Amino acid sequence: MTWQMHGDPMMWVAGVRALYLQALHPRAVRGVTQNSDFRSEAWGRLMRTAGFVGTTTYGTTEAAEKAGARVRKIHSMLGATDPDTGERYGVDEPDLLLWVHCAEIDSYLQVARRSGFRLTDEQADTYIGEHRVSARLVGLDPDAVPANQAEMAAYFEKVLPELAVTPEAREVDDFLLRPPTHPLLVPARELLWRRVAHLAYAALPPYAHELYGRKAPEPATVTRQLRATGTLLRCVPARVRWQLPPQHILRAMARLGPGSRPAPYKLGR
Repeated sequence: MTWQMHGDPMMWVAGVRALYLQALHPRAVRGVTQNSDFRSEAWGRLMRTAGFVGTTTYGTTEAAEKAGARVRKIHSMLGATDPDTGERYGVDEPDLLLWVHCAEIDSYLQVARRSGFRLTDEQADTYIGEHRVSARLVGLDPDAVPANQAEMAAYFEKVLPELAVTPEAREVDDFLLRPPTHPLLVPARELLWRRVAHLAYAALPPYAHELYGRKAPEPATVTRQLRATGTLLRCVPARVRWQLPPQHILRAMARLGPGSRPAPYKLGR
């Protein structure tokens, strides 16, 4: 499921949704903002995340294991401080890693399905279960990670009381709406990026909209917008889309042959 789904262009919208959702966990978002200049490094973080997902999806087992080891090593050296209590904690705490993982996988799945990527409930469960492997790579116990939709829903219900909009979450929100860019590119940012950011925000669950305090269209309207965007982006030939760096899919096809090409129609086989 992961091999076929992660080749879809709506994964970029899903990635932005994941950032919005991840920022709602106070301890997790502090781990980001206290260890980097978020506004100047956010693009780099986004591309590194995309590179990790691409490697664990389409790379060799050896490459995936190395990518996981690199992430675990970096996380082991970083910590954050709770400004209210003064508590110092590591960013590799299992609860924080689990939140980041679930917010990411849920975003990929929800955006893909609502935008027209057809998955049965059984296939969606399989997709979530497959990502216990990526969870292991970042340092989680796979048995402690949701393995299907029901477990994922139960996890979000359990963690909901811990979520809040902190100043750090506002900082992420502000960045996603108005990322710094060259003055000549501001019109393009307003025309293209803001639409992506607004769509990603709209695709969040209702409790996230309530926490951020910014309304979104009705869910049915959002689903129509996601489907229209997905239809438009899928009109761009895959070979053209996959030319963008770091070309994980094209390298995988070169390694394994043209029959390994990701394609939604293969899900029914």
